[in-house]
Amino acid sequence: MRTDHGLQVIRTALIGAGRIGTMHAGNVARRVAGAELAAVVDPVEEAAQRLAAKYGARATGDIDDVLKDPDIDAVLITSIAAVHSELIVQAAEAGKAVWCEKPASLTLEEMDRAIEATRQAGVPFQVGFNRRFAADFAAARKAVVDGEIGTPQLMRSLTRDPGWPAGLSNAANVKPWTIFRETLIHDFDMLLWLNPGAEPIEVYTKADALVAPEYKDGGLLDTAAVMITFDNGAIATAEANFSALYGYDVRGEVFGSKGMVTAGRHANSPMLHYGENGIRQHTLRSDEEMFVDAYTQELQDFAEAVRSKGVPPVTGEDARRALEVALAAMTSHEEGRPVKLGAAA
Repeated sequence: MRTDHGLQVIRTALIGAGRIGTMHAGNVARRVAGAELAAVVDPVEEAAQRLAAKYGARATGDIDDVLKDPDIDAVLITSIAAVHSELIVQAAEAGKAVWCEKPASLTLEEMDRAIEATRQAGVPFQVGFNRRFAADFAAARKAVVDGEIGTPQLMRSLTRDPGWPAGLSNAANVKPWTIFRETLIHDFDMLLWLNPGAEPIEVYTKADALVAPEYKDGGLLDTAAVMITFDNGAIATAEANFSALYGYDVRGEVFGSKGMVTAGRHANSPMLHYGENGIRQHTLRSDEEMFVDAYTQELQDFAEAVRSKGVPPVTGEDARRALEVALAAMTSHEEGRPVKLGAAA
């Protein structure tokens, strides 16, 4: 057994060599103690080879190469969302611990199958809701749990992806429902996490293609606001847009009977530039800038769950709850009505 910083080394295989997979590969190889990037899998084998070569890992286009390898302890799934649930099942049946980018599945039926497969195999299963691992969001959650803001009454979570003056450059490639299942699902998870013990009972959506309206007939939605009512009385809003010209904007807020907590930031530095045109400040331009420490910590915690065979900090059941809200938001948009959840349905 090899060790690193006194920790058993967890040998991981990355499945999916795209943008987010490339980032996670670098974090595993360079920033996560007690973890090793052993292999990179991608159906485009050249992409796997390019990424693997950076970190001395082996590359393959065949997932069975790593699932049958007894020296691989865990897989990190960063492929396209449509195949996440099937990959989770395959990895679990091969006895590998599973970490998967969100959304772990696109339907509740697929999600339930993935959860059951990991349960039957007895392997850790963690989903990549990275905001839970950011210091400011974690501190906000602790304040809520400790009763410092009293009873939650109003909540807010938002995601505004960076945009460009020319508009949404990749609008034609944005799949229908992306804004709910792949963007706002982070906000749904955050609102659930920041209101512990409460359950969502109603979801109502307004959404449109306001950034690139010419793609609306193809299913594009680039702007959305979702109102969620909880059984403890809290009213929450989640909003998203794909074109924030000022940078990457992610924030959260819980207002309660004793006060308020907020999380999230715009600036990449406290430095303010005072000039003839007023005050200027440089802003964060990507998720990698804002959440580099959170992305690292979630994988560090996953590696520890694999070592200890414990329960990861974000479970398949957590992912299912967020997905249920996302699917209700989609139904609300389609049917133009509030959608009841849980016992209220």
